[in-house]
Amino acid sequence: MKKLINDPAEVVAAALGGLAAAHPELRVDVKQRIVVRGDAPVPGKVGLVSGGGSGHEPLHGGFVGLGMLDAACPGEIFTSPVPDQIQAATAAVDAGAGVLHIVKNYTGDVMNFEMAAELAAAETGTEVRSVVVNDDVAVQDSLYTAGRRGVGATVVLEKMAGAAAEQGRPLAEVARVAEAVNARSRSMGMALTSCTVPAVGHPTFELGEYEMEIGVGIHGEPGRVRLPLAPARDVAQLLLEPILADLPFAQGDRVLCFLNGMGGTPLIELYVMFDEVSQILRGHGIHVERSLVGPYITSLEMAGCSITLTRLDEELTALWDAPVRTPALRWGI
Repeated sequence: MKKLINDPAEVVAAALGGLAAAHPELRVDVKQRIVVRGDAPVPGKVGLVSGGGSGHEPLHGGFVGLGMLDAACPGEIFTSPVPDQIQAATAAVDAGAGVLHIVKNYTGDVMNFEMAAELAAAETGTEVRSVVVNDDVAVQDSLYTAGRRGVGATVVLEKMAGAAAEQGRPLAEVARVAEAVNARSRSMGMALTSCTVPAVGHPTFELGEYEMEIGVGIHGEPGRVRLPLAPARDVAQLLLEPILADLPFAQGDRVLCFLNGMGGTPLIELYVMFDEVSQILRGHGIHVERSLVGPYITSLEMAGCSITLTRLDEELTALWDAPVRTPALRWGI
């Protein structure tokens, strides 16, 4: 195992220390393990809280700031944050307008966010709504879920719901936007290599030198099928076909296309993939109106990528375009 770390048991705390040093505009509580935007709670504004296992950076701490999340709570590597941690993040951003929890559909995350919402209601009377992200079309159930996994749409949802909250919309409206993004989004990923969890010290799974996994999860969960390595154009087709069929997307649709890197794939390869994806979508009469390319929801050093398509309308397009200022995403300011 070759990693730029000190103690495998202290990776998350050390990374949070680095995030705090690099981004003094955030409030980072290394002991409680929460990341809060510096001006929270914002009076009259719905607070947005998300979180999950570490190892997916910049998700979620990298998306804390104006126009996205108000707080994030990172768990251990690939492990859900605990209820007390989530409740502390909820309390830190509660300005009286309620708090929206954005939860990826993994059993531990769903259970712990539910418990945290109950704690918040009992201890401070905070109104909490939850939206569960379940956009992965690869498999119906996996090692960590009942139902579909939450993957790339999480980033899109946090951005659009964050913009709605920044406009001063009430909790029910912000939750409606989040639910609409989830309903209109589909994703699928693939891996060329496994990743290595620092505390484990060896790859999570084995892939042959000339093999790839189609439909893999962001924790290294098995996908749909293991196939011989293929050119980018074939990989794009393998990922897009089930996405396009599932919603289904149709000729004339306008979409946001998010081509995500899993952590170990360079941007030059991601842009090769995006070129292939855009050509396929044009062939289906689908217009890529907005795009995002880069490693935004990763799996440590896994090589591979995922594709997320979100069907846009005027409201969602405007929310995507709205100003955002976070460590990982910033435009319009």
